[in-house]
Amino acid sequence: MLLAIDIGNTQTQLGVFDTAGELVGEWRLSTHRDRTGDELGISVRNLLALQSIEPAAIGGIIAASVVPPLTAALERMGDRYFGHAPVMVDAGLVDDLPILYEPPEAVGADRIVNAVAAREKHGSPVVVVDFGTATTFDVVDTEGAYLGGVIATGVGVSADALFHRAARLPRVHVAQPEAVIGRNTTASVQAGLFFGYAEMVDGLLARIVDELAAEPRVVATGGWSATIGEACTRVDEIDPLLTLQGLRLIHQRYGRA
Repeated sequence: MLLAIDIGNTQTQLGVFDTAGELVGEWRLSTHRDRTGDELGISVRNLLALQSIEPAAIGGIIAASVVPPLTAALERMGDRYFGHAPVMVDAGLVDDLPILYEPPEAVGADRIVNAVAAREKHGSPVVVVDFGTATTFDVVDTEGAYLGGVIATGVGVSADALFHRAARLPRVHVAQPEAVIGRNTTASVQAGLFFGYAEMVDGLLARIVDELAAEPRVVATGGWSATIGEACTRVDEIDPLLTLQGLRLIHQRYGRA
């Protein structure tokens, strides 16, 4: 079995794939950058126990992380609790994805993984919109190369900033309100966040399409994708498991068991 780990700034997504490539367990945890290898190991083993998966059944580990302080903790977790050093995804690992970003090593591991998964599933051109702490757009061009993308503030960060910087505005749950014109403060803030982000995504996608001079498939993923993605007219598919599937593909092709 393969343990796949995607460490984001806010959440960590974990998945276990069986030998046939089927996802048999999936979880999300809060990311804490000061978490130790022992804490990670105990947490992961407890999650596996909920699915009746023995630690000895894990034959490999692959991880994508945008939180450098957790790299050493991941390595300790893998060695001590599973007997496997994790394969860490970076630009140098995936040699069949030409990276036109400058410099290539500046591309986040999660963005590489998403590009690999989306290209494998949909061909090219393809665009991945990842609704996480940041809202990122990753573009694979018609030749199948990673062209680059866009990084924007995530909707959760914007909601927190609005609450902290505007003394009279309440903290609100980001969700689709009944109408664009809010009839109270909470609904007004929700409308601004929800519809504002949907329009931002559609607007940026329109500009990306113009620059590509091609019509890409657009896939949404990430923690906020199910909330915001449904309202984006240019999003073709919502796939919350895209990153985990990309990790599985990369381990299958390049990983060391």
